[in-house]
Amino acid sequence: MSSAPALHAVAAPAIPPGGSFAREMRAMLQLGAPLALANLLQMLVYAVDVIFVARLGEKPLAASSLSISLFGLMMWCFSGLTGAVAPLIAAELGSRAHAVRQVRRSVRMALWLAVGCGLLGMIVAWQGQAILLAAGQDAEVAELAGGFLRVLMWAMIPMIFANVLRTFVSALGRPVFATAITALAIGVNALGNYTFVFGHFGAPAMGLRGSAMSSIITALITLAAYAIAIRSDRRLRRYRLFGRWWRPEWTRLREILRIGLPIAATILAEAGLFSGAAFLMGLIGPAELAGHTVALQVAALAFQVPFGLGQAATIRVGYHFGAGDRIVIGRAGSAALVLAFGFTVLTASAMLFMPRTILSLYVDPAAPANAAMVGFAVQYMVVAAAFQLFDGTQAVAAGALRGLQDTRVPMAIALFGYWIPGIGTSVMLGFFTPLRGIGVWIGLMAGLVVVASLLLYRWRARVRLGLLPDAGSY
Repeated sequence: MSSAPALHAVAAPAIPPGGSFAREMRAMLQLGAPLALANLLQMLVYAVDVIFVARLGEKPLAASSLSISLFGLMMWCFSGLTGAVAPLIAAELGSRAHAVRQVRRSVRMALWLAVGCGLLGMIVAWQGQAILLAAGQDAEVAELAGGFLRVLMWAMIPMIFANVLRTFVSALGRPVFATAITALAIGVNALGNYTFVFGHFGAPAMGLRGSAMSSIITALITLAAYAIAIRSDRRLRRYRLFGRWWRPEWTRLREILRIGLPIAATILAEAGLFSGAAFLMGLIGPAELAGHTVALQVAALAFQVPFGLGQAATIRVGYHFGAGDRIVIGRAGSAALVLAFGFTVLTASAMLFMPRTILSLYVDPAAPANAAMVGFAVQYMVVAAAFQLFDGTQAVAAGALRGLQDTRVPMAIALFGYWIPGIGTSVMLGFFTPLRGIGVWIGLMAGLVVVASLLLYRWRARVRLGLLPDAGSY
């Protein structure tokens, strides 16, 4: 690279500079909409596996579900850990000084960390059968799941790598690449499942392991697509991400771990709330569990938009954090909160006033065999409509605080809110009152209300709590 002014010229346009609240709203939409769409498309990538594996029978589907639960939890945590590079990249771009070199070093250490996380995850996946047997699962299902995981584990490192590159392209103002590449992954995964699960185009019929093979191919092609996109885009290419990849930057790695480990713990706390709720519903009854599963799928689908806005808030707030612009930091966070509130009002209204229409996307509400499940799902969606507002708020508030590189106290808030008021209320109302399943869902809402309220309070008290930088201090 030549000179500092040249570095500034590259870094400056990566994220639009701040200004009025209206300008922040537009910038948040431009960044958040492609990220939200990419999140929605990612759910379809996972749905493709279920569609194909379901045709193999009940036990392969159960084995796949258990495997994906374990694998997905690890991936979610590792993606949160390595994704902590997002606020660092954004702050480096905001500070402008030597942004190209600093961003490259941050991404390099995130990729190093991705390798470490992936190796750890592979060790756990290799022991998948033993873990499931220890958890009391059916021996045949555990054996199928163990074999599935020993193939699927090879997708872990490329998946985490791809997540780091997705973070990079999004922070550099190219979130549409994430959308397009995720859409590509849907097609690749569908073709891979069709080829290897049932044995088409001359390939052997591998059954359940064929779905895992498809996931590996999808992960590799996704990673290659990000590498090609970065190499072909003039702005992204200038960062030379893969140059001198062997050089360590230990201070930068420690920074990612400092921010990322609490994020991973927060993810575990939230995942524990919803996994625990599924366990409780299973103790109440199979129809209640089925209704819970469908209703939660609807809520999870709606959550992808505020989740995308939370990711955008991390980048926008982080950018202004690096620039030391305390006023526009507030505008960026407020813009994300307003957009999330508006969207969740729409989804909550839909759940309240047209629940059966929404459920028809998953099941046939008119089928007599589904009557009990649909009845419970409709009841739970009333509570889901209420907690939509709080779920969206906590996602965006957490994202905005991550932009301020504030993750430890939010982690403590999540651990407390999800496990004490959340699971505690679910157990009390679900098993010691006539509310049963509704009581479990009220517990979910209680956890989200507490976490959302405390995170929002922390965001609004950011000045008094000393979370903001001095101008030009980054």
